[in-house]
Amino acid sequence: MLSLSDSSEASRPFLAWQRILDWAREHYRYRVFSKDERVPTRAGLLYLVHRGVIRLVGTAQVNVSTRTVESQLSQPSTEEAFLGFVAAGQPFEIVAQSPFTLQAYSHLDQTSVIWMYWQDLDNWPHVRREVLDAFRYQHQRKLLWLSTLGQRRTIDRLLGFLTLLIEEFGEPTSDGYCLPFPLTHAQIGSAIGSTRVTVTRLMGKLRQKGLIVIQGEHLICLPVQLKD
Repeated sequence: MLSLSDSSEASRPFLAWQRILDWAREHYRYRVFSKDERVPTRAGLLYLVHRGVIRLVGTAQVNVSTRTVESQLSQPSTEEAFLGFVAAGQPFEIVAQSPFTLQAYSHLDQTSVIWMYWQDLDNWPHVRREVLDAFRYQHQRKLLWLSTLGQRRTIDRLLGFLTLLIEEFGEPTSDGYCLPFPLTHAQIGSAIGSTRVTVTRLMGKLRQKGLIVIQGEHLICLPVQLKD
C-alpha cells in the first residue's frame, strides 16, 4: 500500500507524498466526496485515494433478444456489479471499453481523491514505482477473486469473497478480523453472481457455523482461527 495518508509522516517517502498533496491542492486536482457520491472519472487518468474508501462498480449494456413469430425485439439490459474497494494510499484508473462502463463512488463520507496524468509522475520517480507495485498487487488479488468466482456452490463463492476482502482490508478486533466499513447484501450478491435474498440466507448459515461474525453496524468479521 502506498504511503499517501497523513499517518505516514514517519516513513521515508512522506516528503514526496506531501509534495504531491500540496501540488494537487495547488492545481485543483484534489477533491473531497460525500458518502455514495459518484467520483467524476475519465479513462487515461490516474487517481490516488488520499483518505477514505472508493467503491468500484461495473455495468454492462447487453442486448436480450426475444424472437417471436412476427418480429425480433432487442431490449437493452444493464447489469451492475460490485468490483471491489480502493482504500487510502492506493491508486486506481478507469477503463472505457464498450459495452462495459466502470464507475467510482465514495464508500465513506469525506473520502478524498487526487487525480493526475500519468506523465505527472515523472516528477516523482519513487512514487511512480510505488504506484506500479500497487497495481501489480491489485492484479494478483483480482486473479484470486476470479478463482473464487469459479466455485460451483454459491456459499463457497460467498465465503471466498469475504475472506479475500477481509484479508486485504480487515482490522483486528475482539471478534477476529473485521471489514472496517459496511457492505450491503445486494453489493455482495452482485460481486458473486447471486441475489440479495440468497446472500442474506447464506450469511445466516455462515454465522450459524461460526465461519463469520457480524459486529456493530453490520461489519463482517472472520474469527481469528479462520483467518489464521
